[in-house]
Amino acid sequence: MLQKVVRSTIIDAPIERVWAVLRDFNSHDRWHDVVDKSRIEGAESSSQVGCVRNFTLNDGNHIREQLLALSDSEYKSTYCIVQATVPLQRYVATVTLKPVTDGNRTFWHWESSFATPPGRESELRDMVATEVYEAGFENLRRHLRADGDSRVVRPGAAGGPAASRNLPSRLVRASRAGGPEVLEIARGEVPPPGPGEVRIQQRAVGVNFIDVYLRRGWLPGLMPLPGTPGMEAAGVVVDVGAGVQAFSVGDRVAYMSSYPGSYCSVRNVPAQHVVRLPASVDEEVAAALLLKGVTADYLLRDLGRVGPGTRLLVHAAAGGVGLLLCAWSRRLGATVLGTVSSEAKARTAREHGCQQVIVTRDYRFADAVRRECGGADLIIDGLGEAAREENLAALAPCGHWVSLGQASGPLQPIDPEALVRKSATFSRPVVFDYVARPGLLAERAQRVWDALEQRVLRPPLIERFPLDAAARAHERLESRASMGALVLIP
Repeated sequence: MLQKVVRSTIIDAPIERVWAVLRDFNSHDRWHDVVDKSRIEGAESSSQVGCVRNFTLNDGNHIREQLLALSDSEYKSTYCIVQATVPLQRYVATVTLKPVTDGNRTFWHWESSFATPPGRESELRDMVATEVYEAGFENLRRHLRADGDSRVVRPGAAGGPAASRNLPSRLVRASRAGGPEVLEIARGEVPPPGPGEVRIQQRAVGVNFIDVYLRRGWLPGLMPLPGTPGMEAAGVVVDVGAGVQAFSVGDRVAYMSSYPGSYCSVRNVPAQHVVRLPASVDEEVAAALLLKGVTADYLLRDLGRVGPGTRLLVHAAAGGVGLLLCAWSRRLGATVLGTVSSEAKARTAREHGCQQVIVTRDYRFADAVRRECGGADLIIDGLGEAAREENLAALAPCGHWVSLGQASGPLQPIDPEALVRKSATFSRPVVFDYVARPGLLAERAQRVWDALEQRVLRPPLIERFPLDAAARAHERLESRASMGALVLIP
């Protein structure tokens, strides 16, 4: 299995100045401390695609790397290891630069994939992340300082050159309650972060069914219209407000907020809603996984107390939350049943741990549940009103029905007598109440990242849409044709 390392930072210098150094494929011995000396083979130009740099490291290792692609218009280069005495195999890396909003600073994204000898995966991922990428960021900052007047935002420093300025942002706004067509692209400005806030240049935005409810006008108390939907995103910190100690400019982060507004390119977010990303998790995965993963964590750990022998029914088992619930609860020892709307989704649900999959498009499933396991101890339901009677029929005695969403329409009040007949219980929890205590969001997020690292959870299936295509993303989500997670790219 290929390993992946992703690192990003902000360099406080114009993009042209940073690119002038990085586009030179033979410059690294002048700015990166790990490199002793380097030369281009065959006297070719150091910016010629196909050229090979031959260099030695300060520890005596020897590497030959080839330049595979170079784009001055995109500020991007890709290269690979051809031969090396270090144990990195099939190593391919890409460097990408982007201007930070107003162009005075540079966002530097560095990522690679590679194979390693068995048992050395974690060691070599950490080596690439810290000794090559993170050290490289600091080395280039020092090089630019020595070479000119580049101002550097140091870890822990509040703000930066843009901290006192508004920054432009592109955003998606629901102009009124309605279908996907009411989502429109707009432009605005984001003020400097206030006390306790961080300003984030967003790289990926998660799309969730609650965004559809907001757009339809079902939750006017949460998002008055017109308004910007979205509850989670991931990106890079570009400014921090007064009193923020946990984050610094350049940190890769993700957040989930109880206040809508993530469908945008730049946003201020309270620091307590933000978590730092590990090297193994990129921004798209984080935006696709954080809210859904934290939801799965509290449902299984706190609310459902799922363990060996629990009979669990997961609706929309091939959806973003559904796949996580299937995989995680199976590891906890539960008997996992799920409903899906197609055979293709059934295959995906099975691959993620769902043992008994019920294919239905008419919300009829109770007979199959009783036949397979005698009734469900726990039902996690995102379907809503159309599944009400079937859920009641599928519950086992003393079972618990969790209403997580209402894709088929708002759930009408439940008659207590319908629950009393089975000594059953019903709840309609809100995920943000389960991360309200300080530090709890980071704790739950870490369990999600750990489960991903340990392969309890698979990397999410991601469908990507440009921010401008948010309406298409909503159409896809509501069509019941999507599997996994949807992400907007600003």
